[in-house]
Amino acid sequence: MTKSGTAGRFLRGCKRALTHWQLYVLILPAIIYVGIFNYGPMYGVQIAFRDFRPTLGIWGSEWVGLAHFRRFVTFPDFWPLLRNTLRITVYQLILYPLPIILAILFNEMRSQAFKRTVQMVTYAPYFLSVVILVSLVRLFFGTDGPINTMLESMGFARVMFMQRADIFPHLFVWSGVWQNLGWGSIIFIAALAGVSPELIEAAKIDGATRVRVIWHVHLPSIMPTIIITFILNVGGLLALGFERVFLMQTPLNLATSRVIATYVYEIGIMGAQWSFSASIGLFNNIVNIILLFIVNYAARKVSNIGLW
Repeated sequence: MTKSGTAGRFLRGCKRALTHWQLYVLILPAIIYVGIFNYGPMYGVQIAFRDFRPTLGIWGSEWVGLAHFRRFVTFPDFWPLLRNTLRITVYQLILYPLPIILAILFNEMRSQAFKRTVQMVTYAPYFLSVVILVSLVRLFFGTDGPINTMLESMGFARVMFMQRADIFPHLFVWSGVWQNLGWGSIIFIAALAGVSPELIEAAKIDGATRVRVIWHVHLPSIMPTIIITFILNVGGLLALGFERVFLMQTPLNLATSRVIATYVYEIGIMGAQWSFSASIGLFNNIVNIILLFIVNYAARKVSNIGLW
């Protein structure tokens, strides 16, 4: 494109901005908010490359380059931490289709009263705080909880669910499914509402059963939504939430519950190793961005659908 063409486009854009200046003023608070709270803190990323000392400030602290990154990847617990984090996040990704299935089931319900009741029941756990959710998990799966009482009444021995390292990933993932399943289905319910009724009627006229209508009409119609949300989920593969993992940890299940997020808390907050913890956080973000680009590229190649 020539310089004159670029200048012309710029002038036309300025003219449109002046014509609709009220809309830009309306969106200005959101732009300022994002700039201050999302882009402003990126100034502190350089802490990961310095031996940060609060008394010296960011610019006064010694520049050490990639020393903290090398320390992390050569740390003896690096692979166990990465394995535990990936085990849980990949487990969650495997269960990604569950909200889609629930949305399709809601879409196929004929009784509106029953549909509203089930939706209310599945949406309600989303509004529980993380502390209450973990408290419920501890209450139900505790040594003296109702689950163990039921097992004992059936002739089985009591199980220390919260202390078993091999059980922790299942408790963590499925408690998250219980809390987020209904809420996660909302976006797919909205996508299904936009499916063309003409396509559905044409499929039924051609003799398609309800299952075939779902497979050949509903799923292809909401596929862009499915792929985009999946890409976003993969983009946060290592960004495992801290609160619920930390609250569900016990000294006996650390073999599987000690993940990167809790390790950052241990060394960053408890150990005051600011630069080291910042380098780990930056490492997480870089890996997530790389995965986001890879999955988006693969989705583009396979289905011609992607974030960009």
